[in-house]
Amino acid sequence: MENDTSRIRFAYFGTPLFATIILDELEKEGYLPAVVITAPDKPKGRKLIVTPSEVRVWAEARNIPVLTPITLRDEVFERNLALYDSHLFIVAAYGKIIPKKILEMPRYGVLNVHPSLLPKFRGSSPIESVILSNEEQTGVTIMKLDEDLDHGPIVAQELHTAREWPPKGSVLTGALAHEGGALLARTIPEWITEQKAKEQDHAQATFTKKIIKEDGRIDLEEDPLSNYKKIQAFDEWPGAYFFTKRSGKDIRVRITHATYKDNKLNIIRVVPEGKKEMPYEDFLRGGNK
Repeated sequence: MENDTSRIRFAYFGTPLFATIILDELEKEGYLPAVVITAPDKPKGRKLIVTPSEVRVWAEARNIPVLTPITLRDEVFERNLALYDSHLFIVAAYGKIIPKKILEMPRYGVLNVHPSLLPKFRGSSPIESVILSNEEQTGVTIMKLDEDLDHGPIVAQELHTAREWPPKGSVLTGALAHEGGALLARTIPEWITEQKAKEQDHAQATFTKKIIKEDGRIDLEEDPLSNYKKIQAFDEWPGAYFFTKRSGKDIRVRITHATYKDNKLNIIRVVPEGKKEMPYEDFLRGGNK
């Protein structure tokens, strides 16, 4: 089976774009999941239109079965998942802890693609956190999943060198997803054959927190480099923003593009509350009042 990718049956757990890019890389090497497990459709955008996850869209375009359980601790879901008789489960940015009962289902265990060099930056925001910490050395890890958060033994790792630092969060996310998917595709045959993994040095572990909307707020009087790192790290969500007075009231202004040079933050483009994106200079001159 290790020499025939079409015979490696695997279930894939994932939800956002990061997980979809990994699927693209697997598909290039002949790997397609027998079934995809992703988050249920949810309202998105200002109009709260119920929208499927990126992974669901990817799977349905290829006629791959999709399961969208609200919880993984559900007997009906367990039975449905077991019907696909997968040799291996793969998890990438699924967003939920996998219960022990699910972890024990596949013959070759569960592999996870994590966008950091574990044991550093465990948790839900490794990409944003590596930018905010200004730690230029990052990469991807393939690990065997266990019951604890990002705790399992390491199967493979690869360093990533960013062209510019700090990069935008969306750019680093895409780069690590492509590299993680390619590394996973190379790793699967070796894992099926040998199942070698190395225990993490848990004493070196660092942990990241879930990002909330308020994390994007900056004070323009504070350290310009810290502000710039926030602008870069939070370019997609929650966005870096500040409050200022306009026509006698506080308005929220999101920064969409900035540069940092000679210890100075240069804001280039912004989106004022209720307005369209504009050059920051136009905003300062009172544009689109």
